[in-house]
Amino acid sequence: MAAQTSGRSKRVLRTGVGVGVLGIGALIAVAVTDLGKADQLASVIGAVLAAVGLGLSLWGQFGSGAAPAPAPPSPAAPTITASGTGAVAVGGSIGSAATGSGTTPAPAPAPTTPPAPARPAPGSVTASGDRSVAAGGDIGTVSTGDA
Repeated sequence: MAAQTSGRSKRVLRTGVGVGVLGIGALIAVAVTDLGKADQLASVIGAVLAAVGLGLSLWGQFGSGAAPAPAPPSPAAPTITASGTGAVAVGGSIGSAATGSGTTPAPAPAPTTPPAPARPAPGSVTASGDRSVAAGGDIGTVSTGDA
C-alpha cells in the first residue's frame, strides 16, 4: 500500500530534489573549468547537505507532527456470574438451556429469518438462585424444572 503524503511533504521533497540538481549542475560546471576547485567545493557542499539532511530527518521524525490522539478507554468487561444449583448465566445469547434434572428441552425451532448478529452484553449478567437463567442476549428455549 502506498503511503499518502501531504502537500507540505511534497513541497519539501521537490525543494530537496531541486537543490540537489542545482548542486550537481554547479559541480559539473566548476569541474570543467577547475578540477581542484570542484573538489574543494564538493567537500563543502557535501558537508552542508549532510547536515541539512540530518536536520530534516530529525525534524520529520520528532518535531513537525502533533501528538497523536489518545486511544479511547476500552469498556470494562462485563461480569458474568451464576450462583445456585443449576443456575445458568451467559454474556451473549442462549439457544437452549435446561436446568432441571433428567429432561432435555425440545430443540429451538429453526428461525424463519436470519439470526441477528451477536451483540456484546452491555453490562453484567447474574443468575442467582436454584435453576435460574440469565442472558445478556436472546434466549431461545429454557426449561427450569422437570417436565
